[in-house]
Amino acid sequence: MTTDVVNVQMSFMMIIRIAIRGPLMLIFSFIMGFAMGGRLAMIFLVTIPLLAIGLVLVIRAVTPLFRRVFRKYDALNDSVQENVQAMRVVKSYVREEYERQKFGAAAADVQRDFTRAERILAFNNPLMQFCVYAVMVFVLSFGSYTVITSRGLALDVGQMSSMLTYSFQILMSLMMLSMVFVMITMASESAQRIVEVLCEESALQSPENPVREVKDGSIDFDNVSFKYAKTAERMALSGIDLHIRSGETIGIIGGTGSSKSTLIQLISRLYDATEGAVRVGGVDVRSYDLEALRDQVAVVLQKNVLFSGSIRENLRWGNKDATDAEMEEGFIPAEEKPKEARRTLDMRRRMEFAGTEQIQWIPGGRFAVSYDEDGYAKSAVRLHD
Repeated sequence: MTTDVVNVQMSFMMIIRIAIRGPLMLIFSFIMGFAMGGRLAMIFLVTIPLLAIGLVLVIRAVTPLFRRVFRKYDALNDSVQENVQAMRVVKSYVREEYERQKFGAAAADVQRDFTRAERILAFNNPLMQFCVYAVMVFVLSFGSYTVITSRGLALDVGQMSSMLTYSFQILMSLMMLSMVFVMITMASESAQRIVEVLCEESALQSPENPVREVKDGSIDFDNVSFKYAKTAERMALSGIDLHIRSGETIGIIGGTGSSKSTLIQLISRLYDATEGAVRVGGVDVRSYDLEALRDQVAVVLQKNVLFSGSIRENLRWGNKDATDAEMEEGFIPAEEKPKEARRTLDMRRRMEFAGTEQIQWIPGGRFAVSYDEDGYAKSAVRLHD
């Protein structure tokens, strides 16, 4: 996704800088070329269509390749993301060589298509150079002949020099426009992918007549099985029967990759069970209004994320109407004085994007902030992953 955003940014920059200046320079130079060179400027009626046809053919050839390459980028990024996020799992099962081969195959596939696309794009530059030097030879040859034979009456040396200058401006403006078109070709595919992500709607929707109140914090798993993809051969969870009464505190212990996080994500309906039913407060989670359910099922994730701003603003993610007194009572250590407590809440993170590093020195650390984002929500179910 980062590559797509960069492509769109670069395309936009080229459009506002070159795509406006290039056509104006082309039109002005074309008019002045005919005004100064007369019939000698007819060469432009040959070179400009030739360049246009070449550019269209190049764009038609590379567009499908770029579309295919960006899809293959997804497989490459998935391979990297899986290895980074599940590094311990890969090492636990001694799968380093397999993952290395999988990444190598995905990278080679991207390289092969990208190299082919770049080779086709490379034809654009020789075509431009050919037209530039062809116009130069034509203007110098026939211009010199006209100057000598007419003794400067039909065309003088100054007009011929101006003609050369305008011909270079025309061809340079065409070269700039070709660069813009190539960049737009790449960016159009990236823009479509970005729009697909922004317009994607969740497959998890509230039912037509949803339940809007969670009666209590009881949780029931009735023969639940789950797999992340319909085509997956193995279940991540299989035949889970678990019953937790409201008010109980239960710890689930298992090794890395044993689907503990998957289990709790089914409770807040971040995923739907493939088989069986998950119930909260005696009601199937698929019968609840999503917002009402997730308001009552608070989760502290393994990787806690803090957003830019003060600690106060982060705590209000759980309850936007939380008062300073509530936050001081739940988060600030008892030995701190009220003035020091308010100063702690006002501490601003030094990073401008989501992260965790800058919060380590606050009493209780990053877990304390996540815990209280959970706590202020006054949830019926609290899950600590």
